[in-house]
Amino acid sequence: MLDTMTFTKVLGGFCGALLIFLLGNWAAESLYHVGGGHGEEAQAYVIEVADAGAATTEDEPVDFETLMASADAAAGEKVFGKCRACHKLEQGANATGPYLYGVVGRPIDTAEGYGSYSGALLQVGETWTPENLFHFLESPRTAAPGTAMSFAGLPDPEDRVNLIAYLDSTDQ
Repeated sequence: MLDTMTFTKVLGGFCGALLIFLLGNWAAESLYHVGGGHGEEAQAYVIEVADAGAATTEDEPVDFETLMASADAAAGEKVFGKCRACHKLEQGANATGPYLYGVVGRPIDTAEGYGSYSGALLQVGETWTPENLFHFLESPRTAAPGTAMSFAGLPDPEDRVNLIAYLDSTDQ
């Protein structure tokens, strides 16, 4: 049943189908190709923008006092969910990280009963002021290189001030 002629016909059919596919691909590419040459891509249309050079300007510096004045402690409670895995709010209830009850205004590296400080936090300052917390929470590893805290940080300034407002309200 399966002789040489049948095998040749099947192989010829596959080769013919491949040839038709490649020729179709070549024809479509030559008809619809937009670019100028090898690897070059041309833009189909250009949108004119009046201020094209200003797109690379840096963001304005954030005014900390203005942000703190509009901080929302209720929104900060939601942000604290990211901290909850390692920190507790009850005084003396240390977890992986130290407790955060009364952290605003507390000297750095002084949580009662927590002895696993790396010493790197002292680069931030002597006290957890709202400003120190604001800069530290943006990127703990950048603010205190060598810190044992593995949290990546809170890039959004509003999240940081809301969290600071929440932490400040928990000890009252």
